[in-house]
Amino acid sequence: MLGQIFAITGLNLRSLPQRWGPSLVIVIGLAGVVAVFTALLAMAQGFASTLREAGREDNALVMRGGSGAELNSGLGGDAVNLIRLAPGIRKGEDGEPLAAGELIVIAELFKKGETVNGANVTLRGVEAASFALRPQLRIVEGRRFKEGLREIIVGAGVARQFEGVALGQVLRMRGSDWTVVGVFEAGDANDSEMWADLGAAQSAFGRGNSVSAVRVGLESPEAIETLRTALAADPRLSTEVLQERAYYNSQTQQFRAMVTVLAGVVTLIMALGAIFAALNTMYAAVATRTREIATLRAIGFGGFPVLVSVMVEAVVLALIGGLLGAFLAWALFDNLSVSTLGQSFTQVVFAFQVSLGLVLAGLVIAVVIGFIGGLLPAVRAARVPVTTALRTQ
Repeated sequence: MLGQIFAITGLNLRSLPQRWGPSLVIVIGLAGVVAVFTALLAMAQGFASTLREAGREDNALVMRGGSGAELNSGLGGDAVNLIRLAPGIRKGEDGEPLAAGELIVIAELFKKGETVNGANVTLRGVEAASFALRPQLRIVEGRRFKEGLREIIVGAGVARQFEGVALGQVLRMRGSDWTVVGVFEAGDANDSEMWADLGAAQSAFGRGNSVSAVRVGLESPEAIETLRTALAADPRLSTEVLQERAYYNSQTQQFRAMVTVLAGVVTLIMALGAIFAALNTMYAAVATRTREIATLRAIGFGGFPVLVSVMVEAVVLALIGGLLGAFLAWALFDNLSVSTLGQSFTQVVFAFQVSLGLVLAGLVIAVVIGFIGGLLPAVRAARVPVTTALRTQ
């Protein structure tokens, strides 16, 4: 039986160049399915990875209770001082608790090539400890801002995507001018932000001595419970304490869920079209080879080897289409830099990530579609009566 399967399958595959037109219907259809599926999930994966990489397990974010996000949070100066003195926070190089009050405000910038609709970009007021809490961040152009001055540094993603943020340019925000003195790169969500001195930002935006949140370094990942318990026990405070990585992961859930559902719906619709295309193509292939298949059956070949050979042909064509689609997704979208709105309604700059896992998932989908599309034509080919088929013109 194996010999018959190999013989008929080899004959079918060798004849594919003579039927390249109908075969391309399957290949192109499956290439489209896999390319769209891979591209959509590469977008979700890239977005999630960008935010996830911004978080550390030994850092925590202290916000006002029930706020859920930095943009919605607000802490007064007294609260900030109490948080700095809480247990569980590790010491910095100066021997002081490694904690930084940070202020989040929204600035409007134009994307490159656009002059009509502005986009929201995060401006973060930070302290010196903010840099120590993000050791991955480095200045790649210019210098850091000076304390007390209205100077800003911009993330590499902002510099790529938006106008007016080149080194030396002046931004007008809330009635005051800010000079771009540097560009920084962190390889994560911080690249989607602009940073300024905390005191200068509080003064320019009328925030007094309040901050959005306090970012702290923990003595260990487990010390977050010590910090959380201490702050909860203080009646002067109403705070929530989140591990930094967990916080950023929570900011991606809605986007990932939306894109995953979209990818599923689009893939399902395209897959149904591809299945019908495969059915038509394989039925046509079987119809044109009816006498050939009947002849093989007449000289002793069984129905099962014929069925397997047709199935293998459909799966091979589907696999070729899947590989083509995966290549197109990788060539067109891998590391493609884009920006979209995050949970805080500000732009997050990220890159598509076409991973091996997504490619393999796309290929599995292609093979399943090819299998389904080839099943009925294969059964028909195996069951066609030999005498009737031999009389077919």
